[in-house]
Amino acid sequence: MASELNSTIDPIALTRDLVRCPSVTPNDAGALDVLEHALTGLGFKCTRLPFSEPGTPDVDNLYARLGTDGRHFCFAGHTDVVPIGTEAAWSVDPFGGEVINGALFGRGATDMKGAIAAFVAAVDRFKQTNEDFGSISFLITGDEEGPAINGTRKMLEWLNRQNEIPNQCLVGEPTNPHILGEMIKIGRRGSLNAKLTIHGAQGHVAYPDLADNPMPRLLHCLQYLTNHVLDEGTEYFQPSRLEVVTIDTGNSATNVIPGRVEVGFNIRFNNLHTEQSLVDWLTSELDDMQDSLGGSFTLEAKASGEAFITEPNNFTDIIVTAVEEVCGAKPELSTSGGTSDARFITNYCPVAELGLISQSMHKTDEHVQIQDLHNLSSIYENILTRYFSDNQESK
Repeated sequence: MASELNSTIDPIALTRDLVRCPSVTPNDAGALDVLEHALTGLGFKCTRLPFSEPGTPDVDNLYARLGTDGRHFCFAGHTDVVPIGTEAAWSVDPFGGEVINGALFGRGATDMKGAIAAFVAAVDRFKQTNEDFGSISFLITGDEEGPAINGTRKMLEWLNRQNEIPNQCLVGEPTNPHILGEMIKIGRRGSLNAKLTIHGAQGHVAYPDLADNPMPRLLHCLQYLTNHVLDEGTEYFQPSRLEVVTIDTGNSATNVIPGRVEVGFNIRFNNLHTEQSLVDWLTSELDDMQDSLGGSFTLEAKASGEAFITEPNNFTDIIVTAVEEVCGAKPELSTSGGTSDARFITNYCPVAELGLISQSMHKTDEHVQIQDLHNLSSIYENILTRYFSDNQESK
């Protein structure tokens, strides 16, 4: 696009500056300072929003807004990153931001500092040819990869009190499995974490009649729960699935029947279910099994997010058309993958997700192709142009 030639924000340079901040959750390490400096230079009013809560790490966040009225479009994301793992396994400095053979390496390059840099570059280009367009904001947390307590959730509560909730929001998570523009996330499955404890009575393995082994009851429970079909999926959602993640008796002896066994499992569920409906189902089934098998069962369950979807509309059409124009192919509308902070945003406004390629995120030698950063910036600029054009109805 012609505006790229006059751009003052280079998405490559900004990504490198952000990657060079070792902002492993909850440490900011200067990443928000880098972003605030770039946004202030574009005329944004920046507000730092540090939050804390007993028992959780303190987190710094950034809200920035350009304009005060009209349609309000928000870019959302996070500058915190996951740990690097074993540094010796990396072929480059994990926080060096090195460019090698057309790719930029470093923790957070794809998830999601590269997308944030593309946000900024897109706004810079858009501003050069548009003066009166409404409002653009950035909602950037330092707590997405962590507990997600003192980040986006509390920022949204603050925005709501300030009457600054956007009309629509785009999150820059790495949504594409293989090539840029392949996939847009219009929702996410919910996630329910559960721990089932089956109680028995400890005893010597040579005298099983004096003990009560909970393991046979566990096997019966797991066979039923893992074989049960929760649903067949929907138009935009995969079937809901229960997966066992851990089993523990706390027993290190070979001659002792354990007095209890704990099993942890996760249910990724679609919008045919809610946290409460799944807990009710589990409780009912386990009560029946307890009655038939004996013993005592204890269930603890908590969802980290409900399933949600932004039904395809003018907002998603704008994103699809922008991707098609830059990448030459129509993206898939999907709800696959894990959770993201979009699960909080959906409670306040329509939200979609579009970012870089996900293949190297959270891995050793995480990297992004330089051309993908330029193309993503062009997609975001195209989205802004279409969103704020007079003949588009994006609400």
